[in-house]
Amino acid sequence: MHKQRGVSMVGILFICIGLVLVAVGGLKVTPAYLEYMSVKKAVVGVVQGPEARGGTVSEIRRAFDKRAQVDDISVISGADLEITKEGNDVVVSFSYPKKVPLFGNVSLYFDFAGNSK
Repeated sequence: MHKQRGVSMVGILFICIGLVLVAVGGLKVTPAYLEYMSVKKAVVGVVQGPEARGGTVSEIRRAFDKRAQVDDISVISGADLEITKEGNDVVVSFSYPKKVPLFGNVSLYFDFAGNSK
């Protein structure tokens, strides 16, 4: 008699279920990271723009709000930014939480934080 080799039908089913769960999780988490990247890009753009050179804190906040409106950023506003000065450089820091529902009452909670450096 020859022994069978390979994966059984039940094994393939479990592998497929695992792959689908990982894919669905990835598809639900990806927009949160894309949103973080757009916030980071807007913050860096404000610091590199003319508003940061000699501008006041309120001008920097207004410039971020304008960029956020164009880039459709709604998770954070200019009032949520922490603006400091290190030497001659303006540093803008931000942080915000993001809750991503997966299924049922299961969610992932992210604490995003970044700065303009």
